[in-house]
Amino acid sequence: MPSTLSVAIITLNEEANLARTLASIPFADEIIVVDSGSTDRTPEIAQSFNAKFFVEPWKGFAAQKNSAIDKCSSAWVLTLDADEELTPELQTELRTLLQSESAVEAYRIPLRHIFLHRWIRHGGYYPDIKLRLFRRNDPAAASPIRFSERPVHESIQCTGPIGLLRSDLLHHGYPTLETYLEHMNRYSTLGAQLLLAKEKTSRNWLAFCTNVVLVPILTFLWNYIFRLGFLDGREGLLLHLYHSTYVSWKYAKAWNLTRPH
Repeated sequence: MPSTLSVAIITLNEEANLARTLASIPFADEIIVVDSGSTDRTPEIAQSFNAKFFVEPWKGFAAQKNSAIDKCSSAWVLTLDADEELTPELQTELRTLLQSESAVEAYRIPLRHIFLHRWIRHGGYYPDIKLRLFRRNDPAAASPIRFSERPVHESIQCTGPIGLLRSDLLHHGYPTLETYLEHMNRYSTLGAQLLLAKEKTSRNWLAFCTNVVLVPILTFLWNYIFRLGFLDGREGLLLHLYHSTYVSWKYAKAWNLTRPH
């Protein structure tokens, strides 16, 4: 008998993306959408795909995603961001997997990032392997499969055997520069909170210069030159330049949090 699949998604004003995502999972037995107060057409779009739609206050990325996972009832759970899309090849691979017996507890999936409508193939961006598919388990279990609790760059924790799918998941995260810069500004604030928790706040002058100036420069050189980011054209240049700026912002904001006000 085929295994069933739930898809868990969190949203906030995702009318530009959500229909594309949901249209790429027509074989899902259940779609769970946990929304944090959208004021656009996100609810209508979700419901047009027969999704189970919940509205909850924002609790942070990990907690919000874990809330969506807890509402799933199928044998397997696929967690997606609202700006992601399964390729036809990944759809076929998942259908085949659900028809077969698997000895693993979870699967990692290659993520293909699309920046300014260009597939970024170099600079460490592809393949970006993410654990996204896993067997549903009891949240009260000793080691439930869930997202780690952290402000940003949350990841799924799994102690069982993990497999790897071959086909790609598309990430349409940054169609415009404005979108990318806004996200990096927000993520650098969350990243600064992580640094503060780890006491990496550049308290002395040497550490400040190293983290705010030298580390971003080295990050750019490593990704753009040594990891061949320059092969992705103007889009690659902008992506690596502004990613390095994000690194500088993150350390600068962590330092600023420790200043007397």
